[in-house]
Amino acid sequence: MIPQFEEIRIQVLKELSNGAVMRAKDLRLLLAKHFHLTQEEMNAWYPSGNGEIFSDRISWALSYLFIAGLVEKPQRGDYKISEKGLSMLSSCTEKQINEFIKTTVNAKTREKSKNKGEKFFSPHNVNDNERTPEEDLGDSYGRIKQNIQSQILTTILSKRPQEFERLVVKLLQTMGYGGEIKNSGIVTKLSNDGGIDGIIKEDILGFNHISIQAKRYALNNNVMRNEVQSFVGAVAGTPSKKGVFITTSDFTKGAMEYVESLNGSPTIILINGQQLTEYIYDYGLGLQTEKVLKVMKMDTDYWDSMDNEQ
Repeated sequence: MIPQFEEIRIQVLKELSNGAVMRAKDLRLLLAKHFHLTQEEMNAWYPSGNGEIFSDRISWALSYLFIAGLVEKPQRGDYKISEKGLSMLSSCTEKQINEFIKTTVNAKTREKSKNKGEKFFSPHNVNDNERTPEEDLGDSYGRIKQNIQSQILTTILSKRPQEFERLVVKLLQTMGYGGEIKNSGIVTKLSNDGGIDGIIKEDILGFNHISIQAKRYALNNNVMRNEVQSFVGAVAGTPSKKGVFITTSDFTKGAMEYVESLNGSPTIILINGQQLTEYIYDYGLGLQTEKVLKVMKMDTDYWDSMDNEQ
């Protein structure tokens, strides 16, 4: 499990306690070893795509330690434990050290804001949850996305079933299925769909195509196994034997186990309401961009290429 950055702060002090001067990338390897992180955990990104979680927490841990005076920067990019840091590490508990950091960072930030005549608000404002600003930003993004996904689902359920069929065909095209083939997506006629609501042509002549079944069901009305079996029977009679079953609700356990038992013959993909709204959101179908936040970070390679003052 990726450690919280208050845990990282304490371990950084311990790694530097021998007086060594280290860079963040060196500490990253030592910390990963100490916390027994896998390569996957070391390289994991925030759901918002806003950087690596572990590296971000190390960066903020070092920033807080520096502001609190527990580490020094002999030169840009280098970190060394201070006399204050050594003293506290040997005489204080981890809880006391973290409380000192919280109090000191908030006090210094408040004083800096006061001197500038600004309202007290800073990325260095340490809260009780001990979270980095990137984590708070990621959570905010997640809540916004979840709210929009809920609106998407509510809106879909207010539309006619035929509109839902057109929507899922359009979504698959937006996701890249059908490529640049003209009129690659087709919604079948209601009276003659044969259990297939739409198709996506994968070649110009239509030798290969993806069959689509779309069920606009209420959230508590899950798709049963027999409904999936009927769709599988229809797909099995097509040349490409590939199908996507999409619903606004979910699938019963029996339906999902049945699809798993097919072993790809034919190939059936199940997409429930949660996944559906995820795809709609991620591909921006029927959505508008309201605001773009550009988060910058230091390019250490650029700055490290410059000569330091002797």
